[in-house]
Amino acid sequence: MASSNGGRRIVFTGGSGKAGRHCIPYLLSKGHQVLNVDLVPLDHPTVHTLKADLTDSGQVFNALSSHFHLSHYENPRDDDGTGVQRPDAVVHFAAYARNLLVPDSECFRGNVLSTYNVIEAACKLGIRKVIIASSETTYGVCFAQGDVDYHCFPLEEDYDNDPEDTYATSKLCGERCARSFARRFPGTDIYALRIGNVIEPHEYEPLFPDFVNKPETRKRNAWSYIDARDLGQICDLCVKKDGLGFQVFNATNDTITTKEPTAEILKRFAPNTPVTREMGEYEAPLSNRKIREVLGFKDEHDWRNMSKYSILVFKKYIS
Repeated sequence: MASSNGGRRIVFTGGSGKAGRHCIPYLLSKGHQVLNVDLVPLDHPTVHTLKADLTDSGQVFNALSSHFHLSHYENPRDDDGTGVQRPDAVVHFAAYARNLLVPDSECFRGNVLSTYNVIEAACKLGIRKVIIASSETTYGVCFAQGDVDYHCFPLEEDYDNDPEDTYATSKLCGERCARSFARRFPGTDIYALRIGNVIEPHEYEPLFPDFVNKPETRKRNAWSYIDARDLGQICDLCVKKDGLGFQVFNATNDTITTKEPTAEILKRFAPNTPVTREMGEYEAPLSNRKIREVLGFKDEHDWRNMSKYSILVFKKYIS
């Protein structure tokens, strides 16, 4: 049930993490109510954190049918006698965030089982909008052994994803679960976001000098990124866009993380990789064209405007 100001009730898993702690404030600014489900509390005065093990199906069902705040016990009982309002959407970001945090088998078990449990519970509880975090790593280069080429550029959602590592494989399994449940529960929208390298506001100054000056180090991320705040915008757009069923979206900002144009970088560092369409002069190789055209995403945090260093280097290069 939407709130009185038109916002939605959103359960956000993993909201205390690197991306979530910026996405949730953005969603709140758009009038949504948010319950954070995580093992670590979110430092936000108006958002309650419910601790839950998402690999436990029972805990997930309970979390998705929970009050958002202690004050909600004041609500009158509704038709089902509980007074608990059903969420309008679930955003599932909770996961082991990469390889080598835990053994591979646990990474796979935890990520796949938690994603399955969240999607299953949402569908069976009648929640018709689910957004899950997939990953740039599914394109098969980020955690590949040695120097591996992409199949083609730009990297778009119809790519033949064939990663060799456990983390990326767990994310592809999540996408397959999403597609299966969207088919099983007609009318349910499940959108998988292939999230790029997440950059927080304070990271531009320390990170981007190397990104710009050492482009050879950025091939594994396809010379692309997503500002954590713009990822919040993408979540909001996904929550508001209904009727698409199962979809995959690359979640990245518009521009390549180099001062040289995209064509020059690809020719220099991926000379044997075919380019399947004409690309924008500074278009990110992990392209966000679909999310711009389908959801109306607007890049608000171009790296070239995010630090004094970036502004100086880029303007000097193009002048």
